[in-house]
This record gives sequence, C-alpha cells and structure tokens, in this order.
Amino acid sequence: MFLVTTPIYYVNDEPHIGHFYTTLAADVLARYYRALGKEVFFLTGTDEHGLKMQKSAQERSLSPKELADKNSSIFKSLWDELGISYTRFIRTTEKDHIELVKEVFLKCKENGFIYKGEYSGWYCVGCEEFKPESELLEGNACPIHLKPCEYITEPTYFFKLTAFGDFIKDFLKSGAVMPAGRVNEILSFIQEGLKDLSVTRPRSRVSWGIPVPFDKEHTIYVWFDALFNYVSGLPSWPASLHLVGKDILRFHALYWPAFLKSVNLELPERIFAHGWWKVEGQKMSKSLGNVLKPADLITSWGLDEIRYFLLREIPFGEDGDISNDAILRRINAELSNGVGNLFSRVIGIAIKFGKTQISGLKDVYYCNKAEEFVKSYHSKMQDIDFYGALEEVMSFCAFLNKYIDTKAPWALKDEELISNVLYALLDGVSLVCSCLEPFMPNKMQKALSAIGLSAPIFSPCAKQSHRVFNQLTLFPRR
Repeated sequence: MFLVTTPIYYVNDEPHIGHFYTTLAADVLARYYRALGKEVFFLTGTDEHGLKMQKSAQERSLSPKELADKNSSIFKSLWDELGISYTRFIRTTEKDHIELVKEVFLKCKENGFIYKGEYSGWYCVGCEEFKPESELLEGNACPIHLKPCEYITEPTYFFKLTAFGDFIKDFLKSGAVMPAGRVNEILSFIQEGLKDLSVTRPRSRVSWGIPVPFDKEHTIYVWFDALFNYVSGLPSWPASLHLVGKDILRFHALYWPAFLKSVNLELPERIFAHGWWKVEGQKMSKSLGNVLKPADLITSWGLDEIRYFLLREIPFGEDGDISNDAILRRINAELSNGVGNLFSRVIGIAIKFGKTQISGLKDVYYCNKAEEFVKSYHSKMQDIDFYGALEEVMSFCAFLNKYIDTKAPWALKDEELISNVLYALLDGVSLVCSCLEPFMPNKMQKALSAIGLSAPIFSPCAKQSHRVFNQLTLFPRR
C-alpha cells in the first residue's frame, strides 16, 4: 500500500496557496499510484491545538474549539470542492488521536526519555517553538514570522533529544530525506549541538491542548501532538511518504524520527520538503496584501491549468514565483499549442479516415520511443520529480507532432500503412493523456473518454480496438 501524507494544517487562519501546493502534490501521487492499480491511503487534515490557536480564538472572541471547527471545515470544504482525493481528513481534536498521543507520551516517559525540569528561552508563537539565539534576527525576531519572540522561563517536561544524535544522523544519511540538499541543513543544526527538547507547556499558559496523562498541570507540546497524527490517522505504519514545506523539515527530519524511536516505532520511508512560492517576485505576506488563495487563482485560470502550472513551473523542492505572465506562457505554449493541438490533430485525422477499428502496429520506431517515454515518466514520478515527468510528456508531445508531419497520413494511399500510422498516433495520445491525468484529472478524463478509454493506460503499443472518437477543444488559447 502507498501511504502518503500532507502536514496537518494549522487552523488559526484560512488556506493559502502553500497549503494547496503540498496537498496537490500528494493528490497527484495518490492518483498516479491508483492508476497503476496500487492501493493508496492519502491522509490530510488540520492541526488544532496550541498557544497560537488559543490566542487567535481570543482575538476573535471565540472559544478555541469554535475557531477550530470553523476553520477546519473551510479546509475540508475547499479540498472537496477542488477534487482532492484524500482518503481520510484527520483533526487533532478527534478522540482516537488524543488517546494515541496520551499513550505514546506515557510510553516515552516509561522508556526513560521524558523528565521534568525548567526551560528558559525565546519562544515564537507563530512557529510554536523555542528558537536558538543563533537563529534570531535583530530585536530577537523569528526569521520566519519576522516578529519578536517572547522570552519565557517556565517548568516543563523535556524529551531527551540528545540521546538520538547519532541515530538521526544515520537516518539523514540514508537518503530518506529529499531533496538531498535539505539534509545538510539539518546536519548543520545538529553540528551546532543538540539540546533536549521542551515537550510540554504549563496549562496556566497553554490550556488548549492535550493534557499530560501523568501531570494535569501541563499540556503536551503541539508538535509532539501533531506529528503523531500520521500514526493515528493511517491504517498501518510506517508511512511511505511525508510531504512537507521546507519550513517544517526540522520537525519532521529531526524531532519526528527521535519521537518514533523513543517509543519503538519504525521511521517513515521518505520525507520530501518542497520550497516556497513568491508572488510576482515578492514574498507572500498579509502586510503586503499578496497572500494568494487557491480559489482566487483557480477562478482566474482554471483548476487543471493551475494544477499543471504549480508542478511544472519549477522542480519540486525549489522555490518559485507565481506570475500571471508565467501562467499564461505555460497555458499557451504547452497546454494549448502542445497538448491541445496534438489532441485535435490526431482526433481530426482519425475522424477523417473513419477509423474506429485498429488491428495492429508495425512501427517499431514509434514503439521504441513510446517505451522509452513511459519508462522515464515512471522513473521521474516515483522519484517525486513532477517537473521532470512533465518535461518527458512535453517532449513526447513534440515527438508526436513531428511524427504527424513526417508521416503525413493525409497523403497516404495504402490502407495498412494508414492504419499503422493512425494506431501509433492514437496510442501516443492515449499515453500523453494518461500520464497527464494525475495532474489534470478533469480535462484528461474527458480526453480519454473522447478516444474510447475509461481509465489511464501506461502500456505502449498494447492492442486497442473499437475506439469512439469525439473532437473537443481541451485548452483554448488565452
């Protein structure tokens, strides 16, 4: 089974394009593996405890639960509206999750990895994390939220993170954390010297959270709580893949492996940290008023078009820039002129010749090209290289357009030759639409239906027969 997760999104605010980006990536992989016939479990949801949530609720004159219910439903409704094919939407306020967190926290203490002490340090409410002084900006500001941290001294329970230094280094060097360049960031942090981690907060300061099972005066640290959603939410463990933004990689590649090891659970198979998006060259921020909401972007350009753009514009893992000019270029150059034009040409030729029964294929040159394409596409998808997979699709589209020009089927007289050329073109278009279906399911399902297919195919040159051809415009020029 392929078990893929997104982070659970913090519900002190509404969804933005960063949330959609991670969720989209998970959705594409879930659809891809389902198309291959593999059983898939896709977990997403919302993170609802902690000081940030408590303060946000107070500012809105709501209880934390009221705010959690309201904003969690916004996330879930949006994913449903956008066709995200999740298997389970988990909330950290659910009873089964709360009970599991209590159980593992108690087990961690019984195993000797939790002890009581006192902590002093700079706390960022936005990150829900104590920050090392070496990371702080001028004025003791958080480098991510750019707001001053609060200096706090309080009783706490510590997790013995220092006991897992070598274990975590081995995990990081195993290749399980991707892309490889991110590993050095975590190794550098370890090199500076690990410290034991504060994993509770006094209930007098943070009341909105899971109480420590053996000390009701303390609340379990929101990240310890949140990370175990992967265990409580999945049908089996370990996960095949965690998809996260690069800003929370430390929690997933450093703290999470240590938490799991402390209670004798296996580690996830892979963790992939993607980059951030700017908007028209500027970092997204509320103060600039340029925070992109997925629904707004999709209303302007179309759901499938935005799904394609986000995973095509930059290699997954790098930072990117969303601009109207960039979106327009991708739609016109690749979707309209490339995929859409190829589809229209091939269906037009099929309709012209009235071919609905295809009996064979003798073009070895085409078959070899198609086999190479599909093999490379699968390799890229399984390496979580969406950009590379889509590059392969675009290259194959270019090959097929050139194949049409070279073979010039409209000028052929021999019936068998016409049949063979047409078979190659239909086979090629079927593969293109099938490989694009995880990225653009709505448009590609219509395209596959127009050529008589009910589901994606990934076997080049397999005998197909009795297709029904219907012409349609997939991607009008903008």
